[in-house]
Amino acid sequence: MDKIIVQITSGRGPIECCRAVARVQEMILKQCKAKDIEVSVLDSKKADLKGTLLSATLLAKGNNLQPFMKEWQGTIQWIAQSPYRKFHKRKNWFVGVGMFPLQEQALWNPKDVVVETCRASGPGGQHVNKVETAVRCRHIPSGIQVLAADSRSQLQNKQLGMERLKAKVIAWQTEQLLERQQDQWQEHNVLERGNAVKVIEGAL
Repeated sequence: MDKIIVQITSGRGPIECCRAVARVQEMILKQCKAKDIEVSVLDSKKADLKGTLLSATLLAKGNNLQPFMKEWQGTIQWIAQSPYRKFHKRKNWFVGVGMFPLQEQALWNPKDVVVETCRASGPGGQHVNKVETAVRCRHIPSGIQVLAADSRSQLQNKQLGMERLKAKVIAWQTEQLLERQQDQWQEHNVLERGNAVKVIEGAL
């Protein structure tokens, strides 16, 4: 099964581009569901207005993702009247879609994690603090850490903590990729915008 990171960015464009990011994300999620591609949202950065996104990062899993990548990877041109500026003449809005095969990125290595036990706090009566069942997992390269104290079982808390930490670390790693993608897309935006891989026409 192939795994890819999908990054959708407004390229620091105006609010209409941020709306297009949200719409492109909706379209990709809908298409993935129809084509049995498992997809989850790892991270999204909201823009100033409701229903707009500066960027979104998705994780897609499936067999033979090449057609999907070919359709979306690159610059997307959205043709629509601005929903925010009634008399604005511009009707072309652009977003960038970057895709990265997950196996090419060293996103997660359990050896980079330090696991410490500690006493849980909170409700639970006299017994909750007597045994060190809570688990703190810390990712050394990023400094990200999580605390899991959901269960009275230290083993279960460790499993929960590792799962949560893994999700946070992948989101952090892809954030670094997203920043590089945004910078690259911004630097080449004139060239990129003249060569859209997909043109969508419809209301934002």
